[in-house]
Amino acid sequence: METTLRGVGVSHGVAIGEVRHMGTAVLEPPAKQIPAEEAEREQGRARQAVEAVAADLIARGNLAGGEAQAVLEAQAMMAQDPELMADVDRRIAVGSTAERGVYDAFAAYRALLAGAGEYLAGRVADLDDVRNRIVARLLGVPMPGVPDSDEPYVLIARDLAPADTALLDPSLVLGFVTEEGGPTSHSAILARALGVPAVVALPGAHELVEGTVVAVDGSTGEIFVNPSDEKRAEMERAAEERKAALAAATGPGATSDGHKVPLLANVGGPADVPAAVEAGAEGVGLFRTEFLFLDDSKNAPSEEKQVEAYRQVLEAFPEGRVVVRVLDAGADKPLDFLTPSDEPNPALGVRGLRTLLDHPEVLRTQLTALAKAAEGLPVYLEVMAPMVADRTDAKAFADACREAGLQAKFGAMVEIPSAALRARSILQEVEFLSLGTNDLAQYTFAADRQVGAVSRLQDPWQPALLDLVAISAEAAKAEGKSCGVCGEAASDPLLACVLTGLGVTSLSMGAASLPYVRATLSKHTLAQCERAASAARAADTAEEARLAAQAVLSGE
Repeated sequence: METTLRGVGVSHGVAIGEVRHMGTAVLEPPAKQIPAEEAEREQGRARQAVEAVAADLIARGNLAGGEAQAVLEAQAMMAQDPELMADVDRRIAVGSTAERGVYDAFAAYRALLAGAGEYLAGRVADLDDVRNRIVARLLGVPMPGVPDSDEPYVLIARDLAPADTALLDPSLVLGFVTEEGGPTSHSAILARALGVPAVVALPGAHELVEGTVVAVDGSTGEIFVNPSDEKRAEMERAAEERKAALAAATGPGATSDGHKVPLLANVGGPADVPAAVEAGAEGVGLFRTEFLFLDDSKNAPSEEKQVEAYRQVLEAFPEGRVVVRVLDAGADKPLDFLTPSDEPNPALGVRGLRTLLDHPEVLRTQLTALAKAAEGLPVYLEVMAPMVADRTDAKAFADACREAGLQAKFGAMVEIPSAALRARSILQEVEFLSLGTNDLAQYTFAADRQVGAVSRLQDPWQPALLDLVAISAEAAKAEGKSCGVCGEAASDPLLACVLTGLGVTSLSMGAASLPYVRATLSKHTLAQCERAASAARAADTAEEARLAAQAVLSGE
């Protein structure tokens, strides 16, 4: 009998296949005591297991490249955290086995994150995955992870760790469904990068029986369990029509009446560039530079190393626009040489531009490297600061850019509600705005972007979030300046039309989403987009906003 479930669609496409469940988590090791003379041997076992797991994560990152590489390298750093390892050693010294010492030390750290008000709860899935991998190695049992299968399947999991998502084989994994997570979780972002249909935050996903046939719509978030032949044919037909529409839509982004909306790519490093070029990106709207700094959490990369990496990306878009975000450290991206380890609430503390202004030498080196990387290239370089709160922040960043001799446009990211509300003031100091809708939603609704339980508040269709986008876009228009979106909201084709209607001047997203957005925008006039935006803002909930915009754009 066909039944319908609904989660949050986070990666476009349709997948129809049998359910396979993620390997179960490692069982809790027994709490047995060891003699004191065995402690040193057990401590050695624990250290060897940690180093092996960290090396495996780094190797997976090197294979995956791009955004996934930065995420996995951050996980490797988590495994090797000195304080965590010191706690493991202490527990073994008083009688725990290596596996029990690891299990209990990670449990204590996990509780600490939860006790910090869940601001770092998005790292809990990553932390659990690292723990499970270390304990599995110590116990000599198979690693938890993606099931072995010769036939394609739909993967079901409570949550997907980045290490698993990064190396999914799209020829076998038709799509995936998770019980936890949100639209801006690591798994969702990596799913879009892979082009794998995905639905997250589906209550009871783990109850789907192994071998059951499901049809997954990664756009709507619908899961059809035991779909009828008619439903399967309908979804397959829709998928073919969508594929044909994607192939037909080429060239620069624009509405059907010719209103230009440049479509740019979000990249995490040089490894992401080929996919962006192939997808027809008109440039880069968000070049995340953290990948360089995550290589070594204790030291900043040299100016020479930065110049080389930046130039690789800049050379790929001759006469195109490349928007670089300077280092966004802190919160879920701690760096030993920059961020304090004892900060009680990192997401609301010293992160982003605040961190760089506290360490002006790091900012100066990065800006100088960008200036050198752009020398002699016809690229349109733009550089923006993360976590700008007000005009004082914007002025400090613009001054630093000028002092470094940077010949580029200087901009500010709008990720804090204060920046949206005072956008016109900020634009007295900088030349453009870029809306980071992931963090803007998080701070607007006090809802951590990684916590599935509050995923409805992370939904970029929330009318309050659309209001902040509109305020920012209106301020930019009044000042004769640009206002783009580089958050995950831009990857939703329907929402891309609404953002255009709100006055946003460019859209940046993962490469896999570019064809979908290009095709959808090309079907609608600017006036239709504006009417859809007005209808969405007039709604009271995210779902009502989505349906209202859909009704306008479908001519209902």
